[in-house]
Amino acid sequence: MPNRIGYVYCNNHFAGVLTEFSDLKQQSYTFEYDADYLDFGAPIGYRFALTPNKFEFDTFPTFFANLISEGWLRTHQANKARLDKADSFGLLLENGKELIGAISVLKNKIKE
Repeated sequence: MPNRIGYVYCNNHFAGVLTEFSDLKQQSYTFEYDADYLDFGAPIGYRFALTPNKFEFDTFPTFFANLISEGWLRTHQANKARLDKADSFGLLLENGKELIGAISVLKNKIKE
């Protein structure tokens, strides 16, 4: 069962779901494109070809990690959200609505 879910949007179109699975020993992540997005969308990133298959990761995916702030801004955002600054998934969910560029990651899916 997933611990946290992020709804990924590309240019305000629902693209897919980023999921975190966590237990006491390890964390893993998946990204899966939405079936409707596969029909008309473009890949969200170079390493995310349009495919109905899930992308699986043992660590937080670099593509999404690079969307998160660094340095003093990351520390500020972590303090404001009361998160550990090492919690990349949490920081992405808390700040994913206002990312620079085409990608947004939201806590809740927008009703269309």
